[in-house]
Amino acid sequence: MAVLLDTQAFLWMHAAPDKLSESAKSMLTDPVQEVFFSAISSWEIAIKHALGRLDLPEPPIRYVSSRIASANLTAIAVEHIHALEAGALPMKHRDPFDRMLIAQARGLDIPLMTSDRVFDHYDVEVVWAHR
Repeated sequence: MAVLLDTQAFLWMHAAPDKLSESAKSMLTDPVQEVFFSAISSWEIAIKHALGRLDLPEPPIRYVSSRIASANLTAIAVEHIHALEAGALPMKHRDPFDRMLIAQARGLDIPLMTSDRVFDHYDVEVVWAHR
């Protein structure tokens, strides 16, 4: 089994685990489960922090890196194919971060863990993160 975290699920995992459903917590703590984290989410966190829309206890470069390591997440890069797939998605949602995560999950053929209902509008398997 494998799952790709969206940015909110990653943040909840570390700062607000009580917001996660029991099934999401179980997946995230299962040693057999491979949990992927995209560079797209790192970029989103850095941008939101720089704009003052996301408070973190330390700079994003340390916060994200230390949490990836402590949770034993598999970091994935953004590839050209992901960008092209994201651009080809129907324009049901304009958030470039979400569109890229959808493209990556589809490309890896794994579910995306999220709490955002907008993902219902796309052909991507979803694992609901919220209670």
